[in-house]
Amino acid sequence: MRKSIIHNNKASKWLSLLLFLYAMYITPYMLGYANWYAEKLTKEILFFVPFMQILLIGPVVYFYTKSLLNTSFKVSKKDCIHFIPALLYTLYSLVVFVTDKLILDEFYFYADDRDKDLANWYQATGLVSMAFYLVLSLRYYFEYRKLVFDKVSYADTLLFKWIRNFMVAFLSILILRVLFFILNPEWGNFGSQFWHYIAFSFVFYYIAITGYSNVIKQTTLRSEKLKVVNVFDDEYSISSNDTKTVTTEFDTSIWKDKLSRLMTEKHLFENPRLTLSDVAGELGTTTKTISSVVNSGFNMNFNDFVNHYRIEAVKDKLEKGEQNTSTLLGIALDCGFNSKATFNRAFKKSTSLSPKDYIEKLS
Repeated sequence: MRKSIIHNNKASKWLSLLLFLYAMYITPYMLGYANWYAEKLTKEILFFVPFMQILLIGPVVYFYTKSLLNTSFKVSKKDCIHFIPALLYTLYSLVVFVTDKLILDEFYFYADDRDKDLANWYQATGLVSMAFYLVLSLRYYFEYRKLVFDKVSYADTLLFKWIRNFMVAFLSILILRVLFFILNPEWGNFGSQFWHYIAFSFVFYYIAITGYSNVIKQTTLRSEKLKVVNVFDDEYSISSNDTKTVTTEFDTSIWKDKLSRLMTEKHLFENPRLTLSDVAGELGTTTKTISSVVNSGFNMNFNDFVNHYRIEAVKDKLEKGEQNTSTLLGIALDCGFNSKATFNRAFKKSTSLSPKDYIEKLS
């Protein structure tokens, strides 16, 4: 939370809230094994506290995902609907407390002596809720992934592993919940859930530690003052020096020729952080125009389009024998690639050969 406040990082704030909810989730287990639920005074207090806000976990995961991938994301009034189920359960908990403690002064709702947080209906509803929001989060991630490949030439850099690993970790929590529910459907029998809480705690610590390290990594990248590209922002603005481009219907073949000449003559692909808006600015048109030409004219996304020219430049250098005076990585970096792994993947995708095999074939 401290890091999120200092750097005004919205994603970190959502992660902090998620970790707080996870801590609340295991609180009954911790207090139960500390024997607090056996004492009359503490038992009657703890039973009425809604520790497990599982209807809130799903929306927080979803908003964390959106704020992590979309730096301009803000919760709108329409988004408040996602918090209604959690609010209703909180009101239900309040009704239980008022009825049993203030009105009847005897246990009506708690006549069964079972914590309502552990009721099967609530746990099952929470599981469905979290699964639903996992699907929404995955949909948003795949939308982000598509936009990244369509708008920047360094997609692999922006497809950071943490969000994928976070999704897997959250999915494992749901699988654990289903597994232990099958093994012991009597969820209200608190004492028999030992292994579930232990397994959950391991996943919880993984998310906490790795999530925090991701915050450090993102903060470091920002301190390097690199150009930040938000792929969800609309970049269809037109260059001020050419307003006719948008008002007239463009010829795809003409734009293909313009784009090809721009890449080969100016070697824009050598810029490792080349974006769709950079190319649009060079040609005095909109990103929508360039995106349409790349997608329909070349049958590629923007990332693959730029990598195509980078691979051709690498192949040209290899055919000239530059690998004898320079390292393969050095050649790749000169041609616009920003890492060895990205270069190897792109090269094999284009040639069906690894760089090493291609050099041997040349020899």
